[in-house]
Amino acid sequence: MARKRELPSIKEEPPDSPLKEDSFGKARTFDPDFKGPVSKRTCTDVLCCLIFILFIIGYILLGLAAWVHGDPRKLAFPTDSEGHFCGQKNTPNENKSILFYFNFLKCANPSVMINLQCPTRQVCVSHCPEKFSTYTEMQINTKKNKTSWEYYKQFCKNGFDKPGKSLKEILLTEDCPTAIYPSRPFLQRCFPDFSTRNGTLTIGNRTNFDDGRGKNRSVIELRTAVNGVSKIIEAKSLGMKVFEDYSTSWYWILIALVIAMVLSWIFLILLRYTAGLLFWIFILGVLGVIGYGIWYCYSEYNNLQKESSSDLTIYDVGIQSDFTIYFQLKQTWFAFMIILCIIEMLVIVMLIFLRNRIRISIALLKEGSKAIGYIPSTLFYPLLTFTFLSICISYWAVTAVFLATSGVPVYKVITPGVQCVHDNKTCDPEIFNTTDIPKACPGSMCSFAFYGGNSLYHQYIPTFQIYNLFVFLWLINFVIALGQCALAGAFAAYYWAMQKPDDVPPLPLFTAFGRAIRYHTGTLAFGSLILALVQMFRIVLEYVDRHLKDAKGSLAKFIQFCLQCCFWCLEKLLKFLNRNAYIMVAIYGKNFCKSARDAFNLLMRNVIKVAVMDRVTDFVLFLGKILVAGSIGILAFLFFTQKVPMIVKGPTTLNYYWVPLLTVIAGSYIVAHGFFSVYAMCVDTLFICFLEDIERNDGSTERPYYMNQTLLKILNKQNVQTKER
Repeated sequence: MARKRELPSIKEEPPDSPLKEDSFGKARTFDPDFKGPVSKRTCTDVLCCLIFILFIIGYILLGLAAWVHGDPRKLAFPTDSEGHFCGQKNTPNENKSILFYFNFLKCANPSVMINLQCPTRQVCVSHCPEKFSTYTEMQINTKKNKTSWEYYKQFCKNGFDKPGKSLKEILLTEDCPTAIYPSRPFLQRCFPDFSTRNGTLTIGNRTNFDDGRGKNRSVIELRTAVNGVSKIIEAKSLGMKVFEDYSTSWYWILIALVIAMVLSWIFLILLRYTAGLLFWIFILGVLGVIGYGIWYCYSEYNNLQKESSSDLTIYDVGIQSDFTIYFQLKQTWFAFMIILCIIEMLVIVMLIFLRNRIRISIALLKEGSKAIGYIPSTLFYPLLTFTFLSICISYWAVTAVFLATSGVPVYKVITPGVQCVHDNKTCDPEIFNTTDIPKACPGSMCSFAFYGGNSLYHQYIPTFQIYNLFVFLWLINFVIALGQCALAGAFAAYYWAMQKPDDVPPLPLFTAFGRAIRYHTGTLAFGSLILALVQMFRIVLEYVDRHLKDAKGSLAKFIQFCLQCCFWCLEKLLKFLNRNAYIMVAIYGKNFCKSARDAFNLLMRNVIKVAVMDRVTDFVLFLGKILVAGSIGILAFLFFTQKVPMIVKGPTTLNYYWVPLLTVIAGSYIVAHGFFSVYAMCVDTLFICFLEDIERNDGSTERPYYMNQTLLKILNKQNVQTKER
């Protein structure tokens, strides 16, 4: 039969209630009837819960509004100068899926191309030009053969059919390009088809071409206008090959990740037997490496003593850019030897004085392995967290896309080559030629610029994007906090069971999860809100840093760096405090501030134990992740490189074997991290419970210790009931 843990809330402490001072000197009282996680609870941080719910409702409404106004086709399809999509079904451009630019030389760089901001006319075409030709050449050839015009007009404005129009008129109206040259499609846009022959950059075997305006242009000029495109094209080719490798090896990758999951589970179960061995092997390895360093420094020092030039000191040599000079001085090796000897002695002294705390940490690691073995459902909780995180990320991404594509086409006046008072003013392409702008600014055109609008919704789209990002960060941190609180409640129920595992309540994880949702949503929202605010500020700092990198002075850069460093440290500190606060919430059911205060005071009273416990746990878990990822990586390497064909034959059509190999290694590490994050939460919870157990109990019949016999033996303590037996 499981022990009953329902406890009444205590308004007045009995006279014999144990007292303990916190880190601020304030006496802390304990409930003498405490037997484990409190069952009778009340809702905590209700105000924050209500605010959180209102933000979620607003987030849903924002998503619906973005869904109504947004159009992802604006990202999927390129848009011509009139705001029409290229390649969209059931439109005149259905069979014209590629965007063609009349004068590529006016485009400053590829980013301008992709953002559709190039100050030249853009039309949808079915294919890119395959040869050189100018408008003037086309007019001459059309007199002999009309096929020249039929080919050339594919790249002219839709509906234009006047090949006799003069070049001067074409330059003003931009009904046709003045010249075309061999191109190929990339990102659904026609880019010049560069090639290299004998080290010389060419287009269609030419190094120079006529731009159709009477000027002879170099291919280098065109290449400057599309600087960096070659790298993007190479990246595209690489991406296609990588995609082919994934399509060939995806099922083998899944098999490897399943093996990594099984191996992680086995490692956690075996930690109850191997935690101490792994730690002491590591310590002996560190001592051995430092000892070898001392011997090597001594041997180098001894060898240099025989050379006359070694009598020089660092002071004699001075500051040198070539650091190898310093390694030729015996004084350098003597200093290294002294430093390593000091480090070796410090490690040995720390091991001697902290041996009991290290034994406690190892015992808790072993106990954590037992707890997971008795509550195996906790190993599957990361799948639930992953599902929640996937939903949050997907909703944020979809909302961001729909917000970015909200609005109607906005047209701006553009005057290539000259300045005009009407530049960048909004215009209507339907009536543009009837206005006074073409007369005031010869050569100007009304070109599509971006999607937007003048409504209240469109004016606040940047604000909505910020809101979308902030609520996304809040939800992500809330999901992580919910997982930590639920796991802490399950493992706390295990620790506070007197007879393990007989007294562990049924379905402890399900009970802890329901309790966290029902009573502590506001508390979890409060803690995650604080983290979200810090993360949001860090993002703002990063944004400012990237956009003002060239405009800032040395002092501003230094201040920016200091702020980024401080907020990074603050985020790490808050994550640590929140994690332990959620453990106290899971045990006592108090609000966030009280739980954070109690956790902080408890840890400060045991700061050395905390430091040792964190380092031991971090090392063992890191070693486990490396062991899992390394083992799977070695097997994957042998498999994908066909090193063991006699055992199992791998795929033989891979372009790059490192694609599935790196995916398997990274995926195995992530899988191991998911499993070990549960274990880390288990150890942290057991550690907090252990510290509480020491402070509130004394081993008497009324207040027995709940820790296992190994920990009691290390502390030289014993329960009265055990003595009587």
